[in-house]
Amino acid sequence: MAVILRTGLLLALSNVFMTFAWYGHLKNLNHQRWYVAALASWGIALFEYMLQVPANRIGYTQLSVSQLKIMQEVIALSVFAPFAVLYMDQPLKLDYVWAALCLLGAVYFIFRS
Repeated sequence: MAVILRTGLLLALSNVFMTFAWYGHLKNLNHQRWYVAALASWGIALFEYMLQVPANRIGYTQLSVSQLKIMQEVIALSVFAPFAVLYMDQPLKLDYVWAALCLLGAVYFIFRS
């Protein structure tokens, strides 16, 4: 499997965990004290790091740090938008499209060389 594909797949999976760690507690643990949510988030984030660290190590064999970061941001928005709409019951906003277009510009500039 190509390096960029493996990196992208691992980053996508890590972003699923990251998104739940950062925002899932707002729905599921809203009635708990903040430190309960923080501990639960840290537990989820462990799995995020177990995928994100190898993704960056694999990707860094062919990609620059800047390319890895922009790739991660695009994947983060791609994971966050469906999460916000489907899991958090937030309305789909046109702002997601504008943000995606800005990130596509970032992808163009960081990968053009």
